[in-house]
Amino acid sequence: MALFGALFLALLAGAQAELPGCKIRITSTALELVKQEGLRFLEQELETITIPDLRGREGQFYYNISEVKVMELQLTSSELNFQPEQELMLQINNGSLGLRFRRQLLYWFFYDGGYINASAEGVSIHTALQLSRDPTGRMKVSNVSCQASVSRMHAAFGGTFKKVYEFLSMFITSGMRFLLNQQICPVLYHAGTVLLNSLLETVPVRSAVDEFVGIDYSLLKDPVASASSLDMEFRGAFFPLADSNWGLRNRAVEPQLPEAERMVYVAFSEFFFDSAMESYFQAGALKLSLVGAKVPHDLDMLLRATYFGNIVLLSPAVINSPLKLELRVTAPPRCTIKPSGTTISVTASVTIALVPPNQPKVKLSSMTMDARLSAKMALQGKVLRTQLDLRRFRIYSNESALESLALIPLQAPLKTMLQIGVMPMLNERTWRGVQIPLPEGIDFVREVVTNHAGFLTIGADLHFAKGLREVIEKNRPANTRNPRAPSAPPPSMAAV
Repeated sequence: MALFGALFLALLAGAQAELPGCKIRITSTALELVKQEGLRFLEQELETITIPDLRGREGQFYYNISEVKVMELQLTSSELNFQPEQELMLQINNGSLGLRFRRQLLYWFFYDGGYINASAEGVSIHTALQLSRDPTGRMKVSNVSCQASVSRMHAAFGGTFKKVYEFLSMFITSGMRFLLNQQICPVLYHAGTVLLNSLLETVPVRSAVDEFVGIDYSLLKDPVASASSLDMEFRGAFFPLADSNWGLRNRAVEPQLPEAERMVYVAFSEFFFDSAMESYFQAGALKLSLVGAKVPHDLDMLLRATYFGNIVLLSPAVINSPLKLELRVTAPPRCTIKPSGTTISVTASVTIALVPPNQPKVKLSSMTMDARLSAKMALQGKVLRTQLDLRRFRIYSNESALESLALIPLQAPLKTMLQIGVMPMLNERTWRGVQIPLPEGIDFVREVVTNHAGFLTIGADLHFAKGLREVIEKNRPANTRNPRAPSAPPPSMAAV
């Protein structure tokens, strides 16, 4: 009975699980590019290692090694892979570190000092980044596991006490190697949990698109890693800014990501676009009024001729009044995505009236407009843009079938007016686009859009428009310059 109850609850939870409106897949094809940029950043971070002074005594010899600084990191072998349950695994083998430090030696009353170069050989680093969803729905690096070791060190001592240094070198290099081992993992832990998270903070979660609507890119669950990809599921829902708690239930087909050839794939369901259009509808943005000179001259003359019988019955002061053409969407538009293309269905009311100065408007006619728009999606940089084109257009009267017949001559002029006067304004807004959830400094290039039944996918390659260092330095949290800050784990737990 208990087993049956557990299964029932599991099925119920699955039935109520929110479907994503947007999915992103990063494939293993992208890892080589990410690794190159990541290793460049890692080299710069390891150069910030601060090694404590090394002091000691052997017999009558007193030595002090100070001002140790990492000058360069050379990586001969490295791999970056997806690993289930650990997300990202970086392995560096047989690397080397160039060091420079100050030496001081005291033997009785004799003193020697100066700077010297050294090298750490056989540097091995194995680190894994655990990615998860934080309470706000943002992706973050939740944990960094690390193993790091330096197998040997070499220092080319010279000067008056060269023989003495060679005698002491085993003690000095062994001590420096121990200290270096203790420093690498805290630096990597800090880079992952603090610095990389500051980069992820640049990914939009809930942000305004324009003065009417915003978009919610909250992660619905933790990212899922496989051997070949990392998949992320986002809510992908728009909302009116005036009512940020409003939400449209997602009943669309869940988008799928079957491909893996390109570096990254983004999928959007019909819900993504439906929520955008319904949000604009709820915000009262889907309406347009053309008055007087804004009504095309030819259309103005045709409308006056069509309703001449109504106009001549009006008073002379009203007959020559400006004409007003008002379009108002009466129901949220709906998006339909098929392999053949994407269409948007719109139903609107069209009101034609005369607006005499300082008097109430005089309605001449009210009709309903059904239109079908074709939509072409494009992804440029990290902005999803839409280009709309009017394909089908029909008007009919709300009053009678007879008036609908009388409106047939207006079909072509009104369609032309929409194409010339309305569609450019609409496309100006849709072409501004909306940002997809990518960190600052990373863009998409060579995009290919593919339509499916109920969703579309965009395959692209990644491009670092800015280096990781540049973006992180710009967004670096305050008081995080010291990698040995409290965010780092104890060295004894980090380095082995």
